[in-house]
Amino acid sequence: MSDPYETTEQHLERLLRCALNSFDLSDTTIERLGTALAHSSALHSSHHSSALHRETYRHTYLLSDGSTLTLWELVHRGGRETESPRRHELYEDEGDAQVAAARLSGSFWDTRALTGDGSRDDPEILTLLTAVPPPPHPRMYAPDNSADHARRVLRRAENGDRPGARTAGLLRAAFAHHITQIFGRQCRVDGRDAGFTLYEHAFLLLDGSETSLWEVEHTATHDGRHMCEVYEDEETARRAMENRTRIC
Repeated sequence: MSDPYETTEQHLERLLRCALNSFDLSDTTIERLGTALAHSSALHSSHHSSALHRETYRHTYLLSDGSTLTLWELVHRGGRETESPRRHELYEDEGDAQVAAARLSGSFWDTRALTGDGSRDDPEILTLLTAVPPPPHPRMYAPDNSADHARRVLRRAENGDRPGARTAGLLRAAFAHHITQIFGRQCRVDGRDAGFTLYEHAFLLLDGSETSLWEVEHTATHDGRHMCEVYEDEETARRAMENRTRIC
């Protein structure tokens, strides 16, 4: 994964070019990376099975001001085709990388398919997508640049009915957040494997109030690519997942 003869500049250029989500990195991070003098890369964790090959790498950079900056790279090859291409994702926060890794190994690939090649309207799929989740564990809010986290969640949403300027303005006052995976399942949609994962991003605001974003990640797209949708409430998010089982 790491070329000992690769300069730090070449290493960063390759990393940013390969990452599917490099646009999620904040402008501040990109600017700081431009001052990197040296780097060190190490394998942090891995998962290998017949259905998934995944590695998480930690890349640490020494910057010109003497500080360090860490990026977390998720490299995976999903599905059952051994020759499927490797995909790269980059995260500024270890927690975000862990959530992404859990999405892969716990939702998209390691869970058995719910149906065979039958109808896309199989009632079992719809029942699971609309099921009431178990009572959540108590939230443990973490003050970790939460306003920027909210901005990145909203920025990667591709659905036309995503939360608008009012919600974005409200979340500028977020100072802590907590991420919970509410739902994760792989199923067959129109004869193809499709993964669905639902996350709640709960935010604690400066006035003591709480609000949430509901993020749906899925591969129920016409070309099988990964897609992110964000909604203001859980009911709308679950209804969107239900609709996705019918339109592919």
